[in-house]
Amino acid sequence: MLLEACYNKLAYPLLVTIVMTREIVLPSWCSDADLMEMSAQNPEMRFERNADGTLETMAPTGGFSGNRELKAGASLLNWVESQGLGEVFGPSTGFRLKNKAIRSPDAAFVSTERLPQDWETRQDQFLDLAPDFVIEIRSSTDSLEKLKRKMQEYIDNGVRLAWLIDRQNQQALVYRSDGTVTQYPAGATLNGEDVVPGFTLPLSKVL
Repeated sequence: MLLEACYNKLAYPLLVTIVMTREIVLPSWCSDADLMEMSAQNPEMRFERNADGTLETMAPTGGFSGNRELKAGASLLNWVESQGLGEVFGPSTGFRLKNKAIRSPDAAFVSTERLPQDWETRQDQFLDLAPDFVIEIRSSTDSLEKLKRKMQEYIDNGVRLAWLIDRQNQQALVYRSDGTVTQYPAGATLNGEDVVPGFTLPLSKVL
């Protein structure tokens, strides 16, 4: 598939062929606005930008994975709104981390006190912060080792709590800002600890 990735200010489009899950190198002049336009023009795909400037494309998830993503996000949203803790964001939201990567977790929470006051007016901009809490759900095509590196990247860049839901191995890995990683079996109930106080999620709902 040919995709118009970015445009420079003088000339002509750079055309690149993108294969699902392939990484490509973006030119240095490719802006956040270009990346957002690319996403808007290709709604069937998800895009993330790595810290080194490479672009990752991800195929849509299957029905089962999409259902589990929504269940996790909806559970988080319901609790956060009921307690007035902050805002919850879905997988189409881009967060710019300190290392310049753009990440779009399956679900993310940002506390009220950390959200910029004018964030709702920035409709066409990535959020320039790390979420307090993220959830990633492994799909059938996701590499576990790659996801583990992604979770560590979240923590290294300011995320306080990160859940990796690994359906293939019927487990969850919980990453914390103190550097600890805890593995939980399928029968466990995860909790938001001091990051999302009172939030709980039985793993059986999302495995």
